[in-house]
Amino acid sequence: MSILINERTRVIVQGFTGDKATFHATEMIHYGTNVVGGVTPGKGSQKHLDRPVFDTVKDAVAATGAEASLAFVPPPYAADALMEAADAGLRLVCIITDGIPAQDMMRVKRYLMRYPKEKRTMVVGPNCAGIISPGKAMLGIMPGHIYKRGNVGIVSRSGTLGYEAAAQMTALGIGVSTSVGIGGDPINGSSFLDHMALFEQDPETRAVVMIGEIGGSQEAEASQWIKEHMTKPVIGYVAGLTAPKGRRMGHAGAIISAEGDTAAEKAAIMESYGLYVAPSAAELGSTVARALASL
Repeated sequence: MSILINERTRVIVQGFTGDKATFHATEMIHYGTNVVGGVTPGKGSQKHLDRPVFDTVKDAVAATGAEASLAFVPPPYAADALMEAADAGLRLVCIITDGIPAQDMMRVKRYLMRYPKEKRTMVVGPNCAGIISPGKAMLGIMPGHIYKRGNVGIVSRSGTLGYEAAAQMTALGIGVSTSVGIGGDPINGSSFLDHMALFEQDPETRAVVMIGEIGGSQEAEASQWIKEHMTKPVIGYVAGLTAPKGRRMGHAGAIISAEGDTAAEKAAIMESYGLYVAPSAAELGSTVARALASL
């Protein structure tokens, strides 16, 4: 089992013929992801990477039965690409793009609300590394070789800290069921809580790593939900212990703007709700091992 994607998931790439999309789609295909085509307006009926190119997502879905997409679309057009994907009935869209205006993402989230919950497209990102179910499928830009197949989920605002957790776990012989990068922007397509609920339902996942950052209330909300609803141990970590108030650190959403936004405050909240909190990024793997030993 895994969440969101597996080896059977039919994937298309939006912005398929661009150089970044070409590079990462090639990596995904080599990894074993079931990439069935792509979309680049104006290039329909061509072939790229030996797969068909379509003018619209609707055309791609009709011809290939695609269920998910990876979007490499420049910021000015990203909102339209996400709404087009939702309109075409895709159940999952992962968008890598950085620099999408927050107002555009608010418009996308309002647009998605017109669909009933059971038919609503799940958006992962923007400004994220993507999703990987090791040994099955990769929908993103991560280095697939560092992930070992296993039974610990990862959900992270930071792509590189998600990689770090996976690498440390692999060194300790601990594998990953699915790793999800939700992105570091102030307005995410989906939250920690959305993915925690999926991991809780996944029978293969025995524990989950939640990697947060300064800024926003997502970590606190997810920690409360975990205390009330999760039956599996959760390992928490918050980046940004030395971040100064009012200065953005790397990600657009990583800024201390209110009480409860600092790394220390978030870590204390996580601990108060019963999470295993890693004291530093270097101890992510060992904290996961400690949590698993308690089962």
